[in-house]
Formats: sequence, structure tokens, C-alpha cells
Amino acid sequence: MRIAVIGPSGSGKTRLARELATALGIRHVEIDALHHGSNWESFGPDVLQERVAAATTGDGWVSDGTYHQMIGELVLERAETIAWLDLPARVVLWRLLRRTYVRKRDRTVLWHGNLEGPWREALRFLIWPALKRAFENRRKLPELFARHPHLRVYRLRSDRAVQGFVESFQTGAVKAAR
Repeated sequence: MRIAVIGPSGSGKTRLARELATALGIRHVEIDALHHGSNWESFGPDVLQERVAAATTGDGWVSDGTYHQMIGELVLERAETIAWLDLPARVVLWRLLRRTYVRKRDRTVLWHGNLEGPWREALRFLIWPALKRAFENRRKLPELFARHPHLRVYRLRSDRAVQGFVESFQTGAVKAAR
């Protein structure tokens, strides 16, 4: 199975990808970890594309992250199934604020030793872009998916839909195309 979890920051991509990877016994590819170096250094598009290509070879992976601007449609070309987290903006905003607060409070170490930055950076580089992306996704993603007719796309608009999606894999009700 090759599954890509897509959605804005704070929508629950990593959590869903981990749950699916565990339930299915396949590897989890966290694209954020491939993108960010120490001190929040951003690897360029060529390096990120190489890393993502290497991580998504063969069968048996669940990726989370979008990065279409940097890696194009690489993940969509390789995936069989898309879990599109299209939750209400208020839910995404609340989760993003809560996650950022907890990470800052607990000094949670992220990829390559990084910590959350100052609040103004979170607002400028994380929270505002996440909300903007959530609205853009509703317009752009259906067109993008239409270019990949091999994909099974599941648009998940609530926590109940997300949980049902996970349970359907656990029970075998959903099977990715092979």
C-alpha cells in the first residue's frame, strides 16, 4: 500500500499517518523531517525531491506532508490512496495553536533538534499560511487529483470521518489499489 496524507498544518496529518502505518505494519514517511535540517534550515527542492523519492520507493508506506511547490506531484504519482484532511478552519486553527503552545511550553524537540520559534514566527510562517492553504486546497486539490485517475481519494471532513477511515483499514474494508 502507498498512502499519502494531505492537508494543512494542524489538520492531523502526522497523527493519521502514524495510526495508518501502525495499523497496516508499513513505514511512515514524515516529509517535514526530510525537509527541515538543524536550525530550521530548509533543504532545497532538488535535495527534498531526492529524499522523498528515496523514501517513497516500493510498496508499504504512508507519507504525510504536502510540499507540492517543492516536489511537484512526485508523491501523488507514486501513491495509490490519498487521505485528504479537509477539516473546518476553526478546528485546524485551534489544533495548530494548541500544538504550538504545547511544543513551546514543553520545549519539544522536533526534527534535527529544532524547537518552535517565537510566536510572531509561528503566526507568520505557520498559522496564517495553514489557514490560507486550507482554503486554497478546496479549490486546487480536486484539479490536482483529476490529473491522477489512478488515485483513490478520501476527503475527510470531520474527526468522525478520519476515525472511520482508520477503522476501515483496520477491518480490511478499504483496500488500496495494487
